[in-house]
Amino acid sequence: MAKETETPDKVVNADARIAELEKKLSRLRRKLKAKRGELKAIKPAKISPLAPEGGFPVLPLIEGVRFGAAMAGVKSADRLDVMLAEIAPGSSIAGVFTKSATRSAPVLDCQAKLAGPLDNSKGFAILVNSGNSNAFTGRRGDGSVKAICQTTAKAMNIPEENVFTASTGVIGQPLPHDKITNVIRDLQADLDVSHSERAALAIMTTDTFPKAASVEFVVDGKTVTIAGFAKGSGMIAPDMATMLVYIFTDALIDQPDLQQIVSRQNKTTFNAITVDSDTSTSDTLMVAATGKSGVKIAGPASKTGRAFAAALGQVMRELAHLVIKDGEGATKFVEVNVSGATSKPAAAKVAMAIANSPLVKTAIAGEDPNWGRIVMAVGKSGAKADRDLLRISFGDILVAENGWVSPDYTEEQGAAYMKNPELQINVDLDLGKGQATVWTCDLTRQYITINADYRS
Repeated sequence: MAKETETPDKVVNADARIAELEKKLSRLRRKLKAKRGELKAIKPAKISPLAPEGGFPVLPLIEGVRFGAAMAGVKSADRLDVMLAEIAPGSSIAGVFTKSATRSAPVLDCQAKLAGPLDNSKGFAILVNSGNSNAFTGRRGDGSVKAICQTTAKAMNIPEENVFTASTGVIGQPLPHDKITNVIRDLQADLDVSHSERAALAIMTTDTFPKAASVEFVVDGKTVTIAGFAKGSGMIAPDMATMLVYIFTDALIDQPDLQQIVSRQNKTTFNAITVDSDTSTSDTLMVAATGKSGVKIAGPASKTGRAFAAALGQVMRELAHLVIKDGEGATKFVEVNVSGATSKPAAAKVAMAIANSPLVKTAIAGEDPNWGRIVMAVGKSGAKADRDLLRISFGDILVAENGWVSPDYTEEQGAAYMKNPELQINVDLDLGKGQATVWTCDLTRQYITINADYRS
């Protein structure tokens, strides 16, 4: 039987088939590598005992936003460390940032862009890396931001001014931005409306779990959705905290109105939390509104504006609480309520003095109801206080009043209460109508362990 000879067409077809299979194999390898990085990011050494049950929630999809994540190897290999958010044309975008005098290059760039007019006709992009904060890196840091923005803008066909970046991680080390620009195409290939968890994983540093929250509300029979994610664990204190927060909504709202609402809600959410009293160089909160729901938010003072502000505030507050619940080494979530102050700023000053006191926080870690340390913190705050008017409670348990311990209080009551994972400290100064609430956590040996060798 004669041997069949291969025709040129057959050879070409075989070569094409081999090339196709090689491409598929390459894609599968990339997916496997990404999955390994995702698993590595999602399984830290020890998850916070305050982490919500069930892990990362299923977030509603926001039309007009897609997310992607990739492994660039900014600090270490085999973990997701860069995320990209693609935001549809016609969207509005707003943000608030750290007030640190040593703000990072990405923060300064974002602030400058939001201060000027933005052309939203081609949409926006947000690119974030973990592993390096690009802070205190001088002109080199500015150059890294420029390179990342230029590469992203070109790849996505949008103005460079519409690319916002953020970096989180070690301070004072040059950002290897080439590693980031080299994966822009991979990020684009990974873009999907459902990839919010991958994005949340990519921006984590010492976090033990990714954080997310969402809410839906109805306006004239139409549903408006707000969803977002955050990172943050240590160096947490106003203004704002070591955190990156990205929130998205399908509401239709003008940029100035969105900015006003975001800034106002920030005061009682992310600016009312503290882990360790240290303010970061890199804090960034950005909110993007795609308008795809068709529901117009008429302005901050309107009925729709108030409804939107309340819903956005709910998401921001939940994310802020999750940051505290993932505080480095935290085992207790603590709400500090101060009332009866001479003014709201005075109440906030007292609340922060209590929440930031190492003596108060270590007592909480040891489940010691040492209310004398709260008295100390009130006294050192600088706000007006009167020993004989002061009332202190642990939850519903009255601890001290009239300048002395309450006659009905027992140490056993306090000790039992302090064993709860979530605690409430209430202080009434009885001097006026000023009120404030802040949230914090305890200070444990694990916090020292994490931060003693953070760069190693």
